[in-house]
Amino acid sequence: MSSLQQDILYKLKRLNALEKIIAINVVVFLVGFVLFRVFNVASPLAWFELPRNFYDALYKPWTIITYGFVHYGFLHILFNLIVLYYLSRLMHNLFSRKLILNIYFLGIISGGLAFLFVYNVLPKSMVNVVGALVGASAGVRALLIFLCAYMPKTEVRLIAFNVKLQYLGIALVVIDIIGLFSINQGGNVAHLGGSLLGYFYAVQLHKGTDIGKGFERFTDWVSGLFEPKKRSPLKTVYKGKSTKVAGHTKTEFNEFNKQKQIDLILDKISKSGYESLTEAEKAFLFKAGKD
Repeated sequence: MSSLQQDILYKLKRLNALEKIIAINVVVFLVGFVLFRVFNVASPLAWFELPRNFYDALYKPWTIITYGFVHYGFLHILFNLIVLYYLSRLMHNLFSRKLILNIYFLGIISGGLAFLFVYNVLPKSMVNVVGALVGASAGVRALLIFLCAYMPKTEVRLIAFNVKLQYLGIALVVIDIIGLFSINQGGNVAHLGGSLLGYFYAVQLHKGTDIGKGFERFTDWVSGLFEPKKRSPLKTVYKGKSTKVAGHTKTEFNEFNKQKQIDLILDKISKSGYESLTEAEKAFLFKAGKD
């Protein structure tokens, strides 16, 4: 194996979950581009698009997820993946990998279900004529609105000024509602479906309920079918001095469940910013993002 191949494999292994999704989206986009431009295939990725008709979708059930990996327009995929990249930088420092994937894929599914509902239940006089649904926007919206609802008072930098996440979330939803009257009605319907999932997920998580656990168990079961059983590695335990973590002693902090521990640190970030965290707190978030 050449050094270039080794470097590529090494970098791919170090990608976080959302970065891997970005890589898959890019590969699928390039495959579709080559099939269309070089081999003149009219609809190169039609097998993965979510059909508008409910009964067509029943014959292709995988499309409720695969449509989220299909993009035909360069600006469409560019915008989605840029936002997804910045979300990957932020969310993997705050939440576990599995929780992030739960929100993303449930957002994709919710966006697809909203699309099918609107175009198969509502009267035709109320909706536009649209084609199949494609794009990762519903999953991206789910992550964005989850973050805005879970940490509403946290401020982020937008160009030249700071804005609280709650106002950013409201603005995104308003834009999507206005978009229902545009040529991209189907896409905005999916956006709102993803946004609803993200908001509901955040509200329930604040109450201590992770609504994605059932989906997580299902994906674990599916992935387990393709993975050989491995022995659990021995864990090394390090003893250190008792220090304050998110305003509690280390002993008190360790008595909370994992999500409560994350919430305490997120509350500190919301009040004082990420830079106020100790090295131990940053290390804890980093480890939580890898689990």
